[in-house]
Amino acid sequence: MPGFTLIELLVVVAIIGILAGLLLPTLARSKSQAQGALCLSNLKQLSLGWMMYADDSKGVLACNFGGAAAQTNLNWVADLLDWFLTPDNTNAAELTGAALGPYVNRSVLVYHCPADRILSHKQAAAGWPYRARSYSMNASVGNAGTITDSGFNSNNPGYVQFFKASSIPHPSNIFVFIEEHPNTITDGYFVNRIDYYYKEWLRLPASYHNNSSALSFADGHGEFHRWLCPSTRPSTVPQTVSIPVQVPADQQGDFNWVAAHMTVENN
Repeated sequence: MPGFTLIELLVVVAIIGILAGLLLPTLARSKSQAQGALCLSNLKQLSLGWMMYADDSKGVLACNFGGAAAQTNLNWVADLLDWFLTPDNTNAAELTGAALGPYVNRSVLVYHCPADRILSHKQAAAGWPYRARSYSMNASVGNAGTITDSGFNSNNPGYVQFFKASSIPHPSNIFVFIEEHPNTITDGYFVNRIDYYYKEWLRLPASYHNNSSALSFADGHGEFHRWLCPSTRPSTVPQTVSIPVQVPADQQGDFNWVAAHMTVENN
C-alpha cells in the first residue's frame, strides 16, 4: 500500500491546524460560560444560606463585620485575605466554621469563583491553586459592629442599614453577595461611601466574566452585571491598592449602579 506523500501530510497538518484554530475559541467560551454558571450557583447558595440563617434567628441577619473585628465565627466569614503567605488565605475553617457555614453544608467551594485564580508570586511559588474566597457581602446588610452601633452605618449615615430581613423594602433590588476585585478584597465587607459628594471606590467589583460580576440579591435570585467604565475594571495583577480610588466624573455609571443596589435613603 503506498504511503502518504509529503505534500499530502502537509495538507493534513494544515487542515488539523485550521480546525484547531476554529475549535479552541469555542472551547474557551464554553469553559468561561461554565465557570460563570458555577459562580452564579455559588452565590445563590450563599444567599439561600443567608436567608435560612435569618429564619433561624428571628429575622436577624448574619453579622457583617469589617477589618480585624471580622475574625470571629460570629461573622458570616472570619478570614482576612492578602497577598502574603498568611494562613487566612487558604484556611477553610474560617469559612465553614463561621456563621453561614452550617447553612451551606460547610462547603468550601461555594465561597470561591472558579475563574478567580489570581495569586501573588509568593503564593504561586508556594503551590497554592487559589485563595479560598472570591465573594464579599454588601456593607449595608447585617450588623457591622461598632460601625453600626448608632443604628446606621457611619460610612453612609444618610442611608438605611438592614439589620433584619423584614427591613429590606425591595429584596429583589438589594444585593447581598458580590464578586470583589482581587486587589481590594480583604475581609468580607464590601463597602463604598455613597453618602458623600465625591464618588470614591473603597471596594471594587470583580470582572471575571466578560467584564461582568455575579451578584445575588436579598430575594435569592442571582444575576450578572456588566461594568461599562474602564476605571471599574483595573488590572488584576496582584498589588496593594491605595484607597479610596476617585471615580472620574465621566465614569460614574458603574458606581451609581452599585450605590442604588446597596441600600435606600433614610426617610
